Amino acid sequence: MNIQNPNNIMKSLFKATLFCLSICLNYQSIGQEKENLELWYNTPATDWMKEALPIGNGYIGAMIFGNSQEEHIQFSEGTLWSGGPSSNTDYNFGIQKDANKNLPKVRELLKNGKNTAADALTKKSFVGNINTGKKYNAEFGDYGSQQTMGDIYVKVAHKKGDITNYKRSLDISNSIAKVYFEVDGTKYERTFFGNYPKNTMVYQFKSSETSSYEIRLRSPHALIKEDFENNTYSFEGKVADNAMGFETKLYFKFLEGTIRYKNGIIYIENTKEFTILHTAATAYSLEFPTYNGTDYKTINYENLTAASLISYNDLKAEHIKDYTNLFNRVQLNIKGDSFTELPTDKRLENYFATKTDTGLEILYFQYARYLMISGSRPKSMSMHLQGKWNNSINAPWAADYHSNINLQMIYWPAELTNLSECHVPFLNYIESLVEPGKLASKEFFNTRGWMVNTMCNAFGYTSPGWGIPWGFFPGGAGWFSQHLWDHYDFTQDTQFLELKAYPVMKEAALFWIDYLTKDTQGKLVSAPSYSPEHGSISSGASMDHQIAWDLLNNCIKAAEVLNITDNFTKEAIAVRDAILQPQIGSWGQLQEWKEDIDDPDNKHRHISHLFALHPGNQISTTKTPELAEAAKVTLNARGDGGTGWSLGWKVNFWARLKDGNRAHSLLQNLLNPVFSKEARMLNGGGTYQNLLCAHPPFQLDGNMGGTAGIVEMLLQSHTETIELLPALPDAWQEGKVKGLKARGGFEINIAWKQGKLSKATIKGTPYKKGTFTIKNSKIKKFKLNSKGYFVL
Repeated sequence: MNIQNPNNIMKSLFKATLFCLSICLNYQSIGQEKENLELWYNTPATDWMKEALPIGNGYIGAMIFGNSQEEHIQFSEGTLWSGGPSSNTDYNFGIQKDANKNLPKVRELLKNGKNTAADALTKKSFVGNINTGKKYNAEFGDYGSQQTMGDIYVKVAHKKGDITNYKRSLDISNSIAKVYFEVDGTKYERTFFGNYPKNTMVYQFKSSETSSYEIRLRSPHALIKEDFENNTYSFEGKVADNAMGFETKLYFKFLEGTIRYKNGIIYIENTKEFTILHTAATAYSLEFPTYNGTDYKTINYENLTAASLISYNDLKAEHIKDYTNLFNRVQLNIKGDSFTELPTDKRLENYFATKTDTGLEILYFQYARYLMISGSRPKSMSMHLQGKWNNSINAPWAADYHSNINLQMIYWPAELTNLSECHVPFLNYIESLVEPGKLASKEFFNTRGWMVNTMCNAFGYTSPGWGIPWGFFPGGAGWFSQHLWDHYDFTQDTQFLELKAYPVMKEAALFWIDYLTKDTQGKLVSAPSYSPEHGSISSGASMDHQIAWDLLNNCIKAAEVLNITDNFTKEAIAVRDAILQPQIGSWGQLQEWKEDIDDPDNKHRHISHLFALHPGNQISTTKTPELAEAAKVTLNARGDGGTGWSLGWKVNFWARLKDGNRAHSLLQNLLNPVFSKEARMLNGGGTYQNLLCAHPPFQLDGNMGGTAGIVEMLLQSHTETIELLPALPDAWQEGKVKGLKARGGFEINIAWKQGKLSKATIKGTPYKKGTFTIKNSKIKKFKLNSKGYFVL
């Protein structure tokens, strides 16, 4: 351990030995207290998006409504999609053959200042093709859309009378949803959870007196076969336009009573308790170019058989053990008010009116981690815009994989909040896009490497979208690749870097090496380009340059780790250093384009040209203070409004600028209750009663972005310096956090009082070599040998 300015080096070395001996005690001493982490309501849900409660097992996402007379469980499975190769024999991943022939013409027009003509030619040449001839999905054509699988309805024939003592709840500490109520003295209790190890959803219904039930499953998809045998209901179906096969099964376990089946309805009579074990699978396979071939019937049979041989209590115990192994890694406690006695919808309204419920902020932070664990586990499909929760066959924005901020933001908390395993489905999805991305980059721009654009589906669609400018964003692959580097940076898994991350990153870098072109000053720029969903054609949107710089810089660092020195690394260094750097404009702003045309009155939700500040690290308050100040000017001009994900990103921006109070204010705006059915995207976002993010409509990115922003207020490590409490807001005067992760493979506990650091424990990794710098106003600067520990 190398400590700057030590009073006694020998004493320090002796203390370092004691630190290692006592690390277990010290490491557990921070953040042991648990906040009450429950969403609860005294009325059933009537609205899927705003009120129903989400549960999941990584593969299946279900929404629980809690109506006393008839329970409604809507469910989807992440791989069920319309569109793709089987929907149309002409499906070609949106590619326009030989579109690249017009690229020199577009660049020449831009060079000569003929932007209108350049824009027109780009809109003609560089749009993706989708076949919209199918009536099934006229909006998205053979691009397709993520699909709901169906709905389960459980009707109970309870006594007539008033419903009393009603409570609908979701305990995110254990990932258990419950519904409880009484009718004329009879008690009813329902319990719902998703068991990941068995890939099974579990729904239990209990009553204090014998009751009878009717259960039916409804699906919007074509029925292939429906049957009931050995207490098991099976529904086999297919998606209309691509004939993707799927099956879902319900197995019924009960202690007493009878069960029978007639005309698609299961009748359970005279029982006090029964359990539904629910499985679902599809024919989809994440394999280019067919995306088909999974034996979904065998998967369902094996999962359901394994689950049915275990008691309900054992399934529940297995689920809780599996879930808490991940969830309990991070604990956050902040001293302050916590109005847990209020139903969550009322609590949210009270918070926005008073700004005093720190317990709600903790709940919101952990809720994102709950959603991550529930929606993204190894071997499952990557989460989409709505995670794993979708009730439509024609979802908003196809419930797809948007690359110009949304999907990346959904996975921002994965590494930060000690959920690296939950990052894996996204990393696998990224890898699956390389081969189709190579086809698209070659045909559209005649480059090496791979690209994706704004919208990506389950079937390798990497072409530009079918509209300009929103659909044109070849920077997506570079941004996706940042997640591969981050996974290494947080885990220090060199094997992953060598075998998986670096090859994909290198191919993404080759695209930019070929695509960037010199301007009149000899700088490399992106032409043509569009700043995501904002503005017209440009000879250099700043975000493109920042992504390309970040990607090449990460490739260079990866090559150093892997001891690679070759022509690619030399070229990567030369290209990185020649890219046009972020520019400061005429009114002190960070320019969104190469051209100094920013409007100081513009309040657009996208602030893409601040990528270099976050999630990139090209701009920082310490290394590039002038650029950081220009970013601040831009943020002040754009204001503190925006859609849900935009507010979440702004939390992170202000945290990176070390302004904890402004970041906290944006977090409060993100928790703005959006209960009105008239909410629209342009009106600004907030949070629904079930704490899901109101883009609007619902998207998961705001939840995840807000939680990542909370971490950035407490811990930052993007500049090879671990900064403890870099942007602590005044509202959080005292607290503890346990288990956050920092780059370099460090796990960190922090405690603070009166706004100042009081204790810190940093656990290193045996894989990291060299030293890492720690900074805080109290400890100033230390260097930590990463093979050991530091305890303050």
